[in-house]
Amino acid sequence: MPVYLDHAATTPISAEALAALTRELARTGNPSSLHGSGRRARRAVEDARETLAAAAGAHPSEVIFTSGGTEADNLAVKGLYWARHGENPKRTRILCSAVEHHAVQDTVEWLERHEGAEAVWLPVDSDGGVRLDAVKEAIECDPESVALVTVMWANNEVGTIQPVAEIVDLARAHGIPVHSDAVQAFGSVPVDFRASGLAAMSVSGHKIGGPVGVGALFLGRAVKLTPVQHGGGQERDVRSGTLDTASIAAFAAAAGTAAEHLAGERVRIGGLRDRLIDGVRQAVPEAMLRGAPGDGRLPGNAHFTFPGCEGDSLLFLLDLAGVESSTGSACTAGVPRPSHVLLAMGLDEDTARGAQRFSLGHTSTEADVDALLAALPEAYARARQAGMAGHESSIQTAATVARQAGTAPA
Repeated sequence: MPVYLDHAATTPISAEALAALTRELARTGNPSSLHGSGRRARRAVEDARETLAAAAGAHPSEVIFTSGGTEADNLAVKGLYWARHGENPKRTRILCSAVEHHAVQDTVEWLERHEGAEAVWLPVDSDGGVRLDAVKEAIECDPESVALVTVMWANNEVGTIQPVAEIVDLARAHGIPVHSDAVQAFGSVPVDFRASGLAAMSVSGHKIGGPVGVGALFLGRAVKLTPVQHGGGQERDVRSGTLDTASIAAFAAAAGTAAEHLAGERVRIGGLRDRLIDGVRQAVPEAMLRGAPGDGRLPGNAHFTFPGCEGDSLLFLLDLAGVESSTGSACTAGVPRPSHVLLAMGLDEDTARGAQRFSLGHTSTEADVDALLAALPEAYARARQAGMAGHESSIQTAATVARQAGTAPA
């Protein structure tokens, strides 16, 4: 079995979620139907809604089920923009951190191109934290023109936890709603929607031990939001579509388990992360840890840049050694590109291209860390031999590395 260190991308389904999923898949019933099977399915959905709300510090009526974090982000950003702009055409500005996930970043850019929005990209410091002085300045220069603020709870690449509460306070003074993509934070660190003051918050099932294809948008009961899709009027007329009872039940089971064990797992996984960080620094002294230190980052995140090599090359060589990690950067049309997150943090392109993210989760063990530390020195040495591949495609880069490693024919 490979050593899996890519929990930030997706994490194995939990036993509780798998049991709920298989139980509901064996049953029939549309939650919108009025007969017995439909009522039973509706009860399963509403039980799940209550469990999820309790895990996130929300009221059950604030839970809007979606197909995942990406849909929840689109629904929040587009819906809030359309609602706010519709009330006042002067509200065209969207304040968005420069390190957002593409589900938010690309949505904001689409609104710019097609809906007359103006994106204001909030700068971050060298650790990837949003600068509060920049948020304050962007709001106060013309608060009436701000449609919304969107800042992730924790960064998916470098793990930095953002000052969400402080940002909400700055926006609240002017009646501006704030959305947060909490996909990485939920289930890893305490997340309390009610206490946060957020208008909207996105989460996803497969990041916390649930199945792929289900998520939720937490939406304040008084918040106006224009739907992105229309149909049967499910989910408060905000998100129409037949509800996936089985996935929703599994998502809630995973959320309940994550909430129950949050404190202990945060300490356990954080300890593994710190041991991994110390081990990488000893094995490869030139490797640089990126993101905020200590409790300022997610407990399962360890993000490094390795000088003199392509992140894809290092990933491929670690994979050959049985260790699965991630570069944490976007790859478009087979061309490796430096992470927009690292560039926003002030890194140059060559440094950013040497990125490697190791992310831990509920199945991670001491043996996983040992395996990485055993494989890393040779993998890094071989990756440095391959050097910087310029604009070669990822496949070409991988083939080059494989030949040098003696694992593929010339």
